[in-house]
Amino acid sequence: MATHVSSKREIEIKLRVADLQAILSRLSDIGAVSRGRVLERNTLFDTPGSSFWHRGRLLRVRMQTPAPKNGSRGGPPTTILTAKAPSSARSSSSRRMPYKERLETELEVKEPVPWPPLLQELGFRPGFRYEKYRTSFRLGDLHLDLDETPIGIFLELEGNPAAIRRSARALGFAPKDYLRATYWDLYVADCRRLKRLSRNMVFKSKKSS
Repeated sequence: MATHVSSKREIEIKLRVADLQAILSRLSDIGAVSRGRVLERNTLFDTPGSSFWHRGRLLRVRMQTPAPKNGSRGGPPTTILTAKAPSSARSSSSRRMPYKERLETELEVKEPVPWPPLLQELGFRPGFRYEKYRTSFRLGDLHLDLDETPIGIFLELEGNPAAIRRSARALGFAPKDYLRATYWDLYVADCRRLKRLSRNMVFKSKKSS
């Protein structure tokens, strides 16, 4: 079984994107290189008492399949098991700026693995589900993800604070535009604005539309 395990201190922001074609053009202008586009289907898992959520932790299963579009090739099909936890150490620069910082460990598996039933057998229960089309880019040591979601388009910048700040400015964004919110936070806020019940952030199927 082909697997890859990585651990890192994740430092990132989100930026709300108003014009998809315009941001794609700006990314090209600053030299960001596309690494492919995928459809992500994410499910968060927790204990019956939601102990992960109460402690600021996360356990997620992500299934992604190729989804070429917008001039980007489709990314490879993979399943990624991710665990996140609060970072115990924060730099002075990240305290001054609104970055989201957490410890992240990922297990990437190329072959199909029935993670949801395996986790449920271990006592975890599935919770929030969310979907997005993600086009990944690389700019030096900075990782950028352009996410097309059911509640809008967002650009995530992940790397060191100086690179995040420099690239965000080059793309036309200011510190006031930085978002630290999770997709759950953004989805709940959107449901409140539209006076809808919050369930799962998923695309409507063709049958229901």
